[in-house]
Amino acid sequence: MAKRMLLMLAVIVILLTTLGFIKFRQIQSAVHAASFQPPPESVTTIVAEQEQWPATMNVIGTMEAVQGVTVSADLPGTVARINFDSGKSVHAGDVLVELDTRQERAQLAALEAQRDLARLNFTRMQQLANEGVISRMDYDRATAEQRQTEANVAEVRATIERKTIRAPFSGILGIRKINLGQYLPGGGPVVSLQSLNPIYVNFGVPQQVAGQARSGRTLRVSAEQLPGQAFTGRVTAIDSVIDEGTRNFQVQGTLSNPEGKLRPGMFVQVDLALGAGRPAITLPASAISYAPYGDSVFIVTGLKDQKGQSYRGVRQQFVKVQGSRGDQVAVISGVNPGDEVVTSGVFKLRNGAAVQVDNKVKPGNNPAPKPEDS
Repeated sequence: MAKRMLLMLAVIVILLTTLGFIKFRQIQSAVHAASFQPPPESVTTIVAEQEQWPATMNVIGTMEAVQGVTVSADLPGTVARINFDSGKSVHAGDVLVELDTRQERAQLAALEAQRDLARLNFTRMQQLANEGVISRMDYDRATAEQRQTEANVAEVRATIERKTIRAPFSGILGIRKINLGQYLPGGGPVVSLQSLNPIYVNFGVPQQVAGQARSGRTLRVSAEQLPGQAFTGRVTAIDSVIDEGTRNFQVQGTLSNPEGKLRPGMFVQVDLALGAGRPAITLPASAISYAPYGDSVFIVTGLKDQKGQSYRGVRQQFVKVQGSRGDQVAVISGVNPGDEVVTSGVFKLRNGAAVQVDNKVKPGNNPAPKPEDS
């Protein structure tokens, strides 16, 4: 019995010793894993420099033609001739459409014959009146008849002219809305005509900058449909009334558009200059880590690990950004000139992470990038 008890005691001791050893090894492995330092992340960096950042406001604008109309018929008639092609450019006075004027021309021939007869009668009456053969009343009646026939001829000629539809100004035609032989009522649309050079851009500006958005300010227009292209113009008009719903006031700028790339109705990005610039740190947009609780960057600096050994790591720094242009973002606080800021790979970093700088390929940092640079 005693031997059995001793044997069981020995087995328990051996079991407890084995379990303790296994647990010791597990704890030792966990401590080793906790002290494991992951390999440094490869990043690109830029040394922060302070620049003069232009004071601009970025808003959405709409293009509008300086002159734009829908050319329409002045008088009703049948389309006899179409002298234009859709989408072509025309000059002021060019004939676009001719309506049928055969009836008016026949009336004109009859009235011209009456006019010629009235002129002859007037000439004879004038001679007889000078000789005192006829009364002054007969002479006045002949004069009135001659003037009336002249007016009748002029009226029919004006009707014929009004049935010839001309371009009121130079511009680009739209798509024609008529066909040959079609009856066109008075006021019926023929084709749209837009003058594209120069061209207007209209946009709203908050009332807080009413004192800065003045006539003559420079503006820059760009569009997604025209990548890498920018159009420069100036503010030419400011509305006198502020919208009560949005508390914005309308501003109109005028731009040169020689190639007609900007079209009426197009949505565009407008960068409006508001005065003198301000100092700011310019960084590539890829350097900013955007988050709901605040925007931040990672600054490369010397750090020490738990063993007191020095290594090159990053420190997360919250920043305040204000404005962008091209590839660049303006940082107005949080970064000092000379700081080495991470420009790519920020999504895989954390505060205190070790990094390895490799600047062979850097992200874009151009205030006005070309399409191939984007």
